[in-house]
Amino acid sequence: MRRGIEYLFFGHGALWRATDARLAENGLGRAHYRALYFIARAPGLTISDLLGLLGITKQSLGRVVKELEARDFLATRPGNRDRRQKELRLTAAGRAVEAAIFQPLRDAMSRAYTHAGQQAVTGFWHVNEALMTPRDRARAAKLGTEN
Repeated sequence: MRRGIEYLFFGHGALWRATDARLAENGLGRAHYRALYFIARAPGLTISDLLGLLGITKQSLGRVVKELEARDFLATRPGNRDRRQKELRLTAAGRAVEAAIFQPLRDAMSRAYTHAGQQAVTGFWHVNEALMTPRDRARAAKLGTEN
């Protein structure tokens, strides 16, 4: 068990270190990127949906959203179903910065998947899925199957 937890810690750290330089180049932190990532995956996501995905406080998310809007990476608009809700979409600049930061993550995961092989990748997905709460599994399933 400890070895598995250690691998999670070290793997997670290595994966994020692959993006830290790109984040720094853009004056962003990991919370900014997580927001950009999920909005890129689900344009039109609401603030409350994003809160659920990120598991951070409303105050923390408010700061991130405000900064991304100020830097023209993110646009908000009233919701179609409920005008009180804010729908979030990346601007062209936001899509570009998200894609640039995503590339080293994608490359690192691709190398690891190739090294491990499909059976191991499937096992990795099953282990991670089992670690999620049923609610998070449903949220992940809604995000789709794109690379």
